[in-house]
Amino acid sequence: MGKASRRPRGARADRTTRPAPAPFVARPFEGLPGETDWVAMREIVPAATATVRFAKGKAPEGAPDEVTIATVLPLAWPGLHRENGEVLVGIQSGNASGDTSRDIAQAIALAVEADAGTPVQTLPVSSVDTARLQDLLDLDAPFEIDLHDGFDFWVADAELDADGQESLQRANESAIPTVKLTSAPSCYWCRIGERTYVRWVLPFDEDAATTALARLHAAGDSLLGGEGRLLGCFRSSGLLIPVWEVDPSAEAAAFEDAVAAMKERIDAAAASTEPLTAEERGAKAGLTNRQVTLR
Repeated sequence: MGKASRRPRGARADRTTRPAPAPFVARPFEGLPGETDWVAMREIVPAATATVRFAKGKAPEGAPDEVTIATVLPLAWPGLHRENGEVLVGIQSGNASGDTSRDIAQAIALAVEADAGTPVQTLPVSSVDTARLQDLLDLDAPFEIDLHDGFDFWVADAELDADGQESLQRANESAIPTVKLTSAPSCYWCRIGERTYVRWVLPFDEDAATTALARLHAAGDSLLGGEGRLLGCFRSSGLLIPVWEVDPSAEAAAFEDAVAAMKERIDAAAASTEPLTAEERGAKAGLTNRQVTLR
């Protein structure tokens, strides 16, 4: 029987070496200014924009000074390079890897490279070699969300044909009325049909936030303003988003005092180092069972 042939020492394999895929990151926006608002834009705010700028020396070649982050763009495009040079990136366009920060950074780079007037229609899977937002952006600049009633920011000053106008109208009609409350960071009132809710991205990791809410629930202190019922929580990007159903006859401003009082209770509960009581452990189990993971 003949000997199997061997590749000479030092010879290269005849195949393409692919970069390793990006590692999973549980809290992809951690370390960015406004982490909780990044999560809110990603998950619970329908129509909003925010402006970011690059760190010194980190802008891709040909990039404008600032980039507009949007909740969503037409046809769920990851990015758009407008004819006037403006670059927009939509962060609700889905994942391409296990690190949303890396995916959005890649969308920014692709939108910068795209010809003016051209969208980024697909996003390749991010590799371990691609940059993250934390590598590109000025981390001293605040992340400030501008809420919009609809999606007119898609078109800016452009003229739409009949089909475009119809598409924009449909999108605007689907936008959930949303108001950002001022008494706590990343807390939003919204109206869905005939019912209204307060949805709040908490700044603690998921387990700490669940534990804090469990302490309040077991003590009977989880009602918002005495009547708003805690329905459950979403999990997203390593953070917890509790949801209260509130009085549908009241406008958003009516809940500012209740949210301020709840923030004090949640902060105190999150700071507690006391072991959970049996009632609190039961409340935590119940809250955990009612949590829904987004994306």
